[in-house]
Order: sequence, then C-alpha cells, then structure tokens
Amino acid sequence: MTRTNGYAARLRRDTEGEDRQTSHERWLLTYADMITLLAAFFLMLYSMSVMNQGKFTALTDSLTGRTRASEEPMKVRMSEDLKKQRAEYQQALKNLVQFVEQNRMSGRVALRAEERGMVISLVSDDLLFERGHADLKGASVPLLGQVRQILQTMPANTIQIEGHTDNLPIKTVQFPSNWELSTARASAILRTFTEKFGMPQSRFLASGYAETKPLVVNNSETNRVRNRRVDIILLKTEAQRNAELIRRTALEQKNQRDSSPTP
Repeated sequence: MTRTNGYAARLRRDTEGEDRQTSHERWLLTYADMITLLAAFFLMLYSMSVMNQGKFTALTDSLTGRTRASEEPMKVRMSEDLKKQRAEYQQALKNLVQFVEQNRMSGRVALRAEERGMVISLVSDDLLFERGHADLKGASVPLLGQVRQILQTMPANTIQIEGHTDNLPIKTVQFPSNWELSTARASAILRTFTEKFGMPQSRFLASGYAETKPLVVNNSETNRVRNRRVDIILLKTEAQRNAELIRRTALEQKNQRDSSPTP
C-alpha cells in the first residue's frame, strides 16, 4: 500500500437487469442531487469549528429541539471561512458536472456517499486506461483536474485511491494477476495528483483490490465494465465521524421522543 438549479447531468441507469442490490447507486447524479447528498459534509465541517463540548452539546440540543423553555434554540452560524469553503466546493462540483456532460462522459463517472466518506468513481475502460494496461491516458488528465478541484476544497481529509478490476484473469509479464494491475492503476492516479498537480503526498493512500469488491455481479460485459474502475474516496476525518455519530444519536433520541405517547 502506498502513502481519497440547472447544472443537471444526465443520469444513465443500466436497464439490462443487473443485480438489484445495487439499485441505490445512481450513475451521474444531477447537480442538485449532489448538493443534497453532500449537505451532511458541511454539518460535519461545522463540528471542526466548535471549540468546546458545551457549544457542541448546545448544537446537539438545537438539532433535537431539546432546549429549556427559557432558552432560544441555538442558531448555527457558519464562519466566513466555512461559507467560502462551501461555495468553493459547490463551484468545483458544478464544474465537474458540466465537464462530464460536455465531454459525453455520463455513465462513466459516479458519485456516492458511503460510511467512510464521499466516493468519486471513474470507469477505467476508454476513460482512464487501455484494457489490461496501467498507463494513464493523456485525455483523462483534464477530468482528474476537475476532481482535484473538489479534493482541494477539503484539505483536512485523507484521499484514498482504489483500483478495481472485473473477474477476468490477466497474466502478463508486467501484471501476473489483477492484484498487480489494480494496484498499478491506483498508483498511476495518485502520481497524477501528486506529481502533475502538486498535491501533497501525505494526503494520499493507494491500494488495489483486484476483483474482490465488485459493484455488480460479473455476469455480463456491461457489468464487468462497471466493475473495472478507480474509486477516489474523500475519507471522513475523526472530527467528522464524531460529529456524524452525535448527529445520528441526537436524531434517534428526537424520533423516540416524538413517537412516545403523550401522557
């Protein structure tokens, strides 16, 4: 392992009967959907600006409506720096969507939220690499430049780059198996960010998973294309994970109170 309202891109769904357990994945979300998906990130960003537990408890109480009668609910105010960061993120996201749409890459770029963080998923075939190779295509650099804009708006987050393949075996002098191929592809993307774009190496992790983490079952060429991908993950920080845990706990407590019968 080496040291991840009107700007709508067309959503391309696979209609050939793939495994329905992945139906939650939405290939190339609209810009508005992306902003909704990322709203939680800015709540987590706010947590990093809270300096003591008392303020954070007050924030939790305000989220759940649990305040004393004599108190006004706490108003969550973003700092100017945080507002600027949000604006930069939204602009970078809009730029990515416009770039994908203008270059007819819909269906080959996806964004999804996972427990560990935000995932930008890029299909390898034609877009990044030739089949069975790990030399990055020059035409893919502008796309990675758009992704870089998003990554740079979250400077505190580690970036994990993962290479994935389908289940078809490879056996060449350079790549004895899909493990070597997937790892080399992840490393090629990492080097683009660090060597070409000048991003700090300390922010990155890279790994290859071969065919062990498919998005869909490898039972058709359409599905295998989707599984041949590189995922770029903007990992949550510890502060963001803690904030998310507190937020979920607070909302669960609120739901329990709301559902309790009135005496």
